[in-house]
Amino acid sequence: MTNKNKYLYHSKISEKKFREFLKYFAVDLNQTQISKLTKLNKNTIGLLCLKVRTKILEYSKRDLNFEGEIELDESYFGGKRKGDKRGRGVTNKIPVFGILKRGGKVYTQIIKNASSKELKPIIKDLIQKGSTIHTDKWKAYDGLVFDGYKHQRINHSKEFANSKSHINGIENFWGWAKLRLSKFRGINRKNFVLHLKESEFRFNHRYENLYDILLKVLRD
Repeated sequence: MTNKNKYLYHSKISEKKFREFLKYFAVDLNQTQISKLTKLNKNTIGLLCLKVRTKILEYSKRDLNFEGEIELDESYFGGKRKGDKRGRGVTNKIPVFGILKRGGKVYTQIIKNASSKELKPIIKDLIQKGSTIHTDKWKAYDGLVFDGYKHQRINHSKEFANSKSHINGIENFWGWAKLRLSKFRGINRKNFVLHLKESEFRFNHRYENLYDILLKVLRD
């Protein structure tokens, strides 16, 4: 007989047990830890994590709009880098583009490469004209002023001379996300987007009760 659970349809897991799982998920315990605490099979926990991460991915696509002081940057996840040229000589790495509103939220998107052709459409689609965009000197960002934005370019060697000219926010997010993802000791490329968007979600709601937010996301 199937137990009633408004968060999981056609599930044999009771709502009480699912809420117990979700509390441990909210504090970012791994599957082994959650399995031991809930007495649920590790494979079952894996499936529950997959369901929750899929809902987070869907939720992350809502109300995407940035304005004001915005930081842009790209980063590379997994694999090993060969050479030192940005965006080139990358082996088995996944390129990710990031948009961060200062004092606000971050948005991440997996990209094919860090070219202007790849990045400009994302920028125009998600960032309101008139916003001030902060970037480093990567050539893909050339011409943003002609697209209707104010553009501040960062010279890392002189970054600290002007406290307003920096991309510390998005760079700090990259560092935090990579440290968090390292605990998984390797992520299947197919599922990487789920873990990336979970990191984005956790960062964006870092000052809120994540358990309550997750309940709302799952109800929606």
